[in-house]
Amino acid sequence: MKFTGSSNYVATQDLMLAVNAAIQLKRPLLVKGEPGTGKTMLAEEVAQALDMPLLQWHIKSTTKAQQGLYEYDAVSRLRDSQLGDDRVKDIQNYIVKGVLWQAFTAEQPVALLIDEIDKADIEFPNDLLRELDRMEFYCYETRELIKAKHRPLVFITSNNEKELPDAFLRRCFFHYIKFPDATTMKQIVDVHYPGLKDELLTAAMKTFFDIRNLPGLKKKPSTSELLDWLKLLMAEDIPLEALQSQDNKVSVPPLVGALLKNEQDITLFEKLVFMNQRNR
Repeated sequence: MKFTGSSNYVATQDLMLAVNAAIQLKRPLLVKGEPGTGKTMLAEEVAQALDMPLLQWHIKSTTKAQQGLYEYDAVSRLRDSQLGDDRVKDIQNYIVKGVLWQAFTAEQPVALLIDEIDKADIEFPNDLLRELDRMEFYCYETRELIKAKHRPLVFITSNNEKELPDAFLRRCFFHYIKFPDATTMKQIVDVHYPGLKDELLTAAMKTFFDIRNLPGLKKKPSTSELLDWLKLLMAEDIPLEALQSQDNKVSVPPLVGALLKNEQDITLFEKLVFMNQRNR
């Protein structure tokens, strides 16, 4: 079982090596990187390339580790007992299986995505240490040990909003997705928009990287935002000239709201472009 890339996802050589190292070591692959660099999509594409079902667990600030294992619906059982429902005799009817339970008991190997783990409480990763390490957990309500029939291929993504515990990091293979350079970015765009004219792509990418390189931006535009912007440029049939700055004129690109997502960054960009024009 080896990942060699896919037609829908531009994976760099070091990223493919990281995926295959995690497979070889049988450890979760912890992927960090800027938002919009394809961390979630990586799990989807690897699962598809390796012909594995994908189970996804999208973490929120309120998510608890127990929800990934199972939850006991005591309220429903109490209600059914009051109504005289025969289902109350079997506690299994009130066990809600989480994604880890589903992954462990699947009849074939699956891929499991734990998405944006850094959104949860700081104790969340520690609460999953044993389960991810030993690939088993105990259900106290049914008094059974749930062991993995097949070790799932685990992907864990993080936007670096919180530091993860050392004990958790020790159990993972780590990879940081660097922001794509111009060559890699062009390959990514070609996958999504194969018919895009070279002149438009060159001008759009120059504007995009110029914006990213501005000092002081609160949020730099990401790969997904470039793709959204290009889609709008094509849909609105924006002429090439609109992307190229003119002398003695403030040149803010059209539909810049697809790239810059707050008023401070737009104001900063306008000021720097204006100062650049004045200094010519």
